Amino acid sequence: MPNVFEKAPWDIVHGRVEGTGSALDLVALLITLVIMFIVIRGVKESASFNALMVAFKTSVVLFVIFAGFAYISAKNYSPFMPYGFFSFSLFGRGLIGQTNDGGAAVGVLSGAAITFFAYIGFDCVSTTAEECKRPQRDLPIGIVGSLAISTALYVGVSIVLVGMVPYQTIDIDAPVSKAFGAVGAHWAEGIIAFGAVVGLISVLTVNIMGQPRIFMAMARDGLLPNLFSQVHPVYKTPDRSALISGVCTALIAAFVPMNVLVELVNIGTLFAFTIVQISVIILRKTSPSIERPFVCPYVPIVPIIGSALCILLMLALPAANWVRLVVS
Repeated sequence: MPNVFEKAPWDIVHGRVEGTGSALDLVALLITLVIMFIVIRGVKESASFNALMVAFKTSVVLFVIFAGFAYISAKNYSPFMPYGFFSFSLFGRGLIGQTNDGGAAVGVLSGAAITFFAYIGFDCVSTTAEECKRPQRDLPIGIVGSLAISTALYVGVSIVLVGMVPYQTIDIDAPVSKAFGAVGAHWAEGIIAFGAVVGLISVLTVNIMGQPRIFMAMARDGLLPNLFSQVHPVYKTPDRSALISGVCTALIAAFVPMNVLVELVNIGTLFAFTIVQISVIILRKTSPSIERPFVCPYVPIVPIIGSALCILLMLALPAANWVRLVVS
C-alpha cells in the first residue's frame, strides 16, 4: 500500500490516493474550517461575507442563462421527458414507470428525489430568528422570497443547459462549464467553474450558520447538554456549538464520497421535513393555545400533503439510503 505522504500535494488536494481505497478532500476540509471561524465571529460578519458571495454567484447564474441562450438548439428538447414524469419505486426498486438496468425507477420524480439537496438550506433562515429585528416580517420574506428566486434560476439554467447539449452527453461532474466547452465557448468555462465554487461556499456558510443555532435551541429545551447553549462572551454567538458542528462537518466533507453525502442528505432532510409536518398537526391538538408567531394555513391539509410528498420522494431513493438513515 503506498504511503499517502509520498503522493504529490496536488493528488492529495483532489482527494484521490491511488491504491488505498480512500479519499481525502483537503480543499473541502480547509474551506469548511475557515467558514466555521467566520460564523463564530458573528452573524453580521457571516451575513456580509455570504451576501457578497450570493451576489457573485447570482451574477454567474444570470450570465449562464443569457450567454447560453445563444447556443440553444430546439432539437435537444425532443423527446422532452424521455423517461416519463411519474415513476414509483419502493426502497430503490421500480414498481411503476421505466427502470434502469439495475431495476431502479427513472424519470422526473426519481430525478427530483436525487436532486432534492438543491433545495436544502432555505429552512436555515428560520434558525436566525432570535437575531432578526423583525422576525414576523423578515423570516417569511426571506424564506419564500429566496425559494421563489432560486426556483426561477434553477429552471432557467436547466432550460439552457438541456438546450445547449443533448441530455445524454451532459457531464455530471461539471455540467454547465462542460456544456459551454462542448459548443465551443471555452472562454466561459473558467468563469462558470469559479462561480460554482463560490456558490458551494455560500451554501456551506448558510448551513454552518444554522446548525449551531438548532443545537442551541435543543440544549435550551434540555435535549442536548448545556454546553451547546453557551454563547461567546464577545461575539454573542453559539461558538461551542459552531466549533463542534463545524469540525464534524469538515471531517465528513474530507473523507465521505460526494455521492454518498448527497443521497444521505436527501433522505435525512426529507425525513426531518416529514417529522416537522406531522408535529405541526400533533401540536395543534396537544397545545392549541401556545403562542405561534408563524401559523401554517389549512392544517391538517397542508402538512398531510407535504409529508406525503416527502415520503414519496424518500421511496424513490436507492435502498442503500434507507440503511444509512437507520444507522445514522
